Amino acid sequence: MAHITSIGAGIFSALAVNTAAVTDNTTVDTLAELVAKFTSSANFTEIKNVREFPQIGTPANIVNVPVYGQKVSSQIQGQSDSPNLEITLNYVPSEWSSTSVLVPLVGDGNVYTFQFSMLNAKPAGLNTTAGNSGLGSVANSNFYFVGKIEALLVSPQLTDANQATLTLSAQGGFFGPTTVANA
Repeated sequence: MAHITSIGAGIFSALAVNTAAVTDNTTVDTLAELVAKFTSSANFTEIKNVREFPQIGTPANIVNVPVYGQKVSSQIQGQSDSPNLEITLNYVPSEWSSTSVLVPLVGDGNVYTFQFSMLNAKPAGLNTTAGNSGLGSVANSNFYFVGKIEALLVSPQLTDANQATLTLSAQGGFFGPTTVANA
């Protein structure tokens, strides 16, 4: 399939993390290298029950500079800061138990690769292999980045589902949007 080509709600979005820590940043500094980290479902896990995603992408590199005697600040080009990505989850305790795949990654200081997918429908899988077995089964637009899983904060709710906030920190630039084609 190709990129999403119409205006619409994010009917299905997914976030996956490759659970192998990045030990050499030169192995994940191109789009092709990041996509390769998600070719086999055995190499990554989906972060499930996402309730709300943050903005994904590269922030503006604009800095406001106050100028004496002017009513408004001037804007100049500066260096953009990597965003903190706070993901709101519907908290399912069994998925975040001490024996789960994701819990040991929280706050361990290691860098991991992430794939964020926007899709028109649930795909056959989140793997980046072309064809009907993965992302190629539906129209998709994907972003890739490297980052750390910094924190998991649980927020018990009395009137709604229990929630948690998973905080990721980007450790480099964002690549995308790109697509995985149907063969």
